[in-house]
Parts: sequence; structure tokens; C-alpha cells
Amino acid sequence: MNAAYVFRVAFRLDPDGASADPDRFETTVEIPAVEPGEEGWLLFRDRLWRGEVGDAPSARRFLGERLGVEVVEVDFRELRTDRTYLEALETEIAADPDRFNADDVDEVLHKYLGSSIHVRE
Repeated sequence: MNAAYVFRVAFRLDPDGASADPDRFETTVEIPAVEPGEEGWLLFRDRLWRGEVGDAPSARRFLGERLGVEVVEVDFRELRTDRTYLEALETEIAADPDRFNADDVDEVLHKYLGSSIHVRE
């Protein structure tokens, strides 16, 4: 299984005893997706809504901690996944759709990821 949450982030450098010009940079960040059912697999539910970042300040802190910089802007791009991971994700969601306040797997995926799932082999 291979999957990652892809974000575009802008971050700022504020070095001690120095200056940077430019001091703002943009990059793409991939956060490996945790295997469905394992601790941390609900990143999509906890961070996203309709294919967008659900809570920008929280997402900036989340990504800033991983990058070690001050993230000033974040946009969700996609869940980049292989077919095996997507099937495992769907199976885990189907086991308890009430956890997501939804009727079925398709509703859950749309509710949190919108149309931002890209299957790649």
C-alpha cells in the first residue's frame, strides 16, 4: 500500500541573527497516509472538509511541526494513493460509517476528500 496526503504550503523564515530575502517560500509536502485502522489513519477526517483544509490554523501548526518552520498558508491538494490503499480505506470506513456521520463510504469520501482522490499505480 502506498498513499500520501499532499499539501501546498507557504512558510516563512525568521532566522536569529540574520535576515533572509526572500523570507517566504512555497513547496509541496507529502504526509504518508497511515494504514487504515492504525493510529493516525483518520487524518482526512480530522483535517479536511470537502477536499479543503477544515481548520487552517490547526493545519498550519500540524505541518509546521513536521517541517520545523512557521507555515503561513496551507492548501490541501490530494490524497495520492494506489488502488490497494484506497480499497483498504473504503473497507475500514464501511466497517463503521456512523463514526463519520454518514450513510455510506462514498458519502464519507466526498464529505472529507471531495474529488481530491487520485489513484496512481
